[in-house]
Amino acid sequence: MWKTWANLLTLVRLLVAVPCALAAWQGLWTSAAVLLSIAILTDLLDGPLARRFDHQTALGGFFDHATDALFIALLLAALACRGLLALWLPALVIGAFVQYALDSRALAGRPLRSSRLGRINGIAYFVLGSVPVYAGALGLSWPPAFVLYGVSWLLVTTTLLSMGDRLWAWQRSRSG
Repeated sequence: MWKTWANLLTLVRLLVAVPCALAAWQGLWTSAAVLLSIAILTDLLDGPLARRFDHQTALGGFFDHATDALFIALLLAALACRGLLALWLPALVIGAFVQYALDSRALAGRPLRSSRLGRINGIAYFVLGSVPVYAGALGLSWPPAFVLYGVSWLLVTTTLLSMGDRLWAWQRSRSG
């Protein structure tokens, strides 16, 4: 089942993760924007392709989510190194994904169990990473750096809340 169009698209996203982060770190905004666009396009297409050809598997879903987490964590880290975002955010993205995978028992072949706040955070990570990349590629000076930095701290807070909620749910399930 590994040789599917959906997994190939996920692999493409994985392969552009480091070059995209390096381009953003170096301020090569047009290159970063092209690579980010490829990543977004492959992310939008892999799920529908897997469903269309009935190729959804727990392992494929894990590969997709792990690739998303790695891609966005690397991009956020590059932007944080440029002083645009809180340095804690990329580490928390990885920590939240690891907790999500362990809590779902994904490594045992079970499907991932998401939460509403986790889904919102996942989308917000990509939006926050995309804004400075596309703004730089378009030569825009908006939004101001303090806005991006503030939003990144808001996401640090909501990520910690999401992780705490998942830990609390796990604790309740073990005692009840």
